[in-house]
Amino acid sequence: MRIRPKQPPIPADRQDTVRHEIVSLLTAESLTAREISEQVGIGEKEVLEHLEHIKIALHGGLVIIPALCLGCGFSFRKRERLKKPGRCPVCRSERIVEPSFSIS
Repeated sequence: MRIRPKQPPIPADRQDTVRHEIVSLLTAESLTAREISEQVGIGEKEVLEHLEHIKIALHGGLVIIPALCLGCGFSFRKRERLKKPGRCPVCRSERIVEPSFSIS
């Protein structure tokens, strides 16, 4: 039985850079990191890395709608990290709404 050499993955054709695509999506509407990941076609971790750079480049133009606990209503307003928190510090619930991002 012959073993074929693996073909390298072919990257998707892009007109803009990934960050330009993310910025154009966020100017139109407010999205979570997961929704951005689905629309741009990259991993959620990559989206969070790009959002960090976009946040710095726009000098505060990135609006972050904080995560919210569904158990007790706690809002993660002071959280600096863009990733969804794992657990609520008040009630220890793991039912948390992801933070949303938009550009003003």
